[in-house]
Amino acid sequence: MAHIRNNGDSKHGRPGGYRRAGASMRRTLRREAPSTIGLLADEQDFAAMRRYRTFTFDDHTVYLQQVEVLLKTLSAQGMHATVALFDPEEYAEYCAESGLAPDAPASRSRFTAEVASAGATVAYTGQPIDTLIPLLVSRAVRRATWEYATMLLAGLGECADCGKDVGHAAFDRASHLLLRMLETAGPGTHHLVCSTPTDNENLLAVLHTERDSAGPARLESDEGAEFVTVLAVGIALERPGGVVLRTSRPGAQDRVHGWRLTRGDLAPLSAGEVFSAYCTDADTGEPVAPESHVEYCAGFDLGADEPESHH
Repeated sequence: MAHIRNNGDSKHGRPGGYRRAGASMRRTLRREAPSTIGLLADEQDFAAMRRYRTFTFDDHTVYLQQVEVLLKTLSAQGMHATVALFDPEEYAEYCAESGLAPDAPASRSRFTAEVASAGATVAYTGQPIDTLIPLLVSRAVRRATWEYATMLLAGLGECADCGKDVGHAAFDRASHLLLRMLETAGPGTHHLVCSTPTDNENLLAVLHTERDSAGPARLESDEGAEFVTVLAVGIALERPGGVVLRTSRPGAQDRVHGWRLTRGDLAPLSAGEVFSAYCTDADTGEPVAPESHVEYCAGFDLGADEPESHH
């Protein structure tokens, strides 16, 4: 047990040294307690929160500046800070379901903690607020896509012919195809995009990974699972989506390969089809100039071995 020296009494008779030591310990604990900030990323969400009397900001630009100052202050104090996306509509629903008063700072704080525990967050490492916001929004979109795709797979039930869970089988097949794709692509930095249309929206997943010559590809767990889940939806629903793989190696041209999702499997595109898909604006349909350091290649055969995509 540590000995605390008595440096004098307070007027209430409590040791001054004890009081100062207690304050020091609280400051130490505060530095080790992480902070989470719920961020209103756009002006529309900011305007929605202004209906609450206890939300005292009236200018979105100033609000963002103050958030950045707070983040810098926390970082300067050696504290870990995380930013979560604050959605006013979800907040109102959360308060209604939880019986909380929405016009209260404590309710906003509790909601932010809930979002951070289960949703998309970005750790503050000194990046400017203009860099942090697009990253946070991108992660939130990815998270929503993953949750929606997971819900679709879970709702497919069992195959009427073989009794196997359709969603699980499609996920296994998608995982197998991704690994075959990366193994065949070989060493390098790989950037993959998977697009899968559904009845309600077009699902998009992006995966970045690296593979050296001495070992297998390294997959970031969340990003890899998101990619496989979106691909699995296309396999299970037999929707006409696709996958594009771009591989970069030092001292060589980037190589782009492509596949078409057809009848629940990935069929290789020709070099011309890859060129056309990669050099066409997805929104306008207008041609886009090809990149000079890119080679557009046919997709390679991924094989038809197990696990099967159909049951």
